Amino acid sequence: MQRVVISASGLYTAPHTISNEELVASYNAFARQFNAANGERIASGELAALAESSVDFIAKASGISRRYVMDKEGVLDPQRMRPRFLPRRNDELSLQAEIGVAASRQALVAAGRSAADIDAVICAASNMQRPYPAMAVEIQRALGISQGYGFDMNVACSSATFALDIAVNAVRCNTARSVLVVNPEICSAHLAWQDRDCHFIFGDVCTAIVVDRLAADPPADAPANSWEVLGSRLATSFSNNIRNNAGFMSRCEDRDPGDRDQLFVQEGRKVFKEVCPMAAEHIIRHLASLDLKPSQVRRFWLHQANLAMNQLIGRRLLGREATADEAPVILDEFANTASAGSIISFHRHSADLASGDLGVICSFGAGYSIGSVVVRKC
Repeated sequence: MQRVVISASGLYTAPHTISNEELVASYNAFARQFNAANGERIASGELAALAESSVDFIAKASGISRRYVMDKEGVLDPQRMRPRFLPRRNDELSLQAEIGVAASRQALVAAGRSAADIDAVICAASNMQRPYPAMAVEIQRALGISQGYGFDMNVACSSATFALDIAVNAVRCNTARSVLVVNPEICSAHLAWQDRDCHFIFGDVCTAIVVDRLAADPPADAPANSWEVLGSRLATSFSNNIRNNAGFMSRCEDRDPGDRDQLFVQEGRKVFKEVCPMAAEHIIRHLASLDLKPSQVRRFWLHQANLAMNQLIGRRLLGREATADEAPVILDEFANTASAGSIISFHRHSADLASGDLGVICSFGAGYSIGSVVVRKC
């Protein structure tokens, strides 16, 4: 079996930012317009009036301060409240592939790898721009990777860690030399910006990771900020508490175009109560299988969905509040970026650690799905 290393990561940041103040102003304008237009139906009890949002509400509910998006104008327009993307011809690079290529090029440069070194591309995200051709194959071509294969996969917010597990095993079993994992998350397109309970949650981003074989011992061939993978672990348990029903059969069901179930929807309180204990126990068991304890882990790069969730998981793991150094938070800046969140945290907060330090990348989300990767700094 080959030893395996995460040799580098890359990060594409969307070009526009939306602050909580801007988002609240837009949503409240929409809510006032809705209430005014439906005054009689609200008075009769047929419809419920929309409550206004606030910066304090968002901060308390999530810990988010702002988010990056691919299009700002369409999201903040009270008459539209969704991104405005222009159609692209079939011979043009698609939007999701475009940001995937940008993040991938960063990762390849950091890893000291070229297109000729990559044997597989896995595009893993919570939503794909289209069913086929695979986004991964388009990214593969755009990067000039002429050998190997590519495929797409979706495990909601755990897509990145599940893809890392596949990449690690491919390299470990010697079926690939290097695997590129790409996570293009354009979450603004499936967010219900008109829903006060979730209009602040998501942002857009793309991450990429290069997974390589580690030939030398000691690992003299490893790039400066590389991490040996000690183990990966996956788990799923079905739940309807996080859901998006949009799919290729939706048009055949004669649904109302405004059907709320065609966008992201969740039972937030149930998710909080159920997923946090599952994620903490998953990490503890994974570490135990490697004869390790949470107290030996120098840093936890957790899924960035909600500040309170990460704080609770930290307490369950360590028996106390985890510090920002032990469990870095990036969601205040990026918001929830689905599968990319834990990878952004890893990308931003891994270079400062010392050789031999242990870390855990963990994501959790719809499914329910939980993925963890235990790594050691080379």
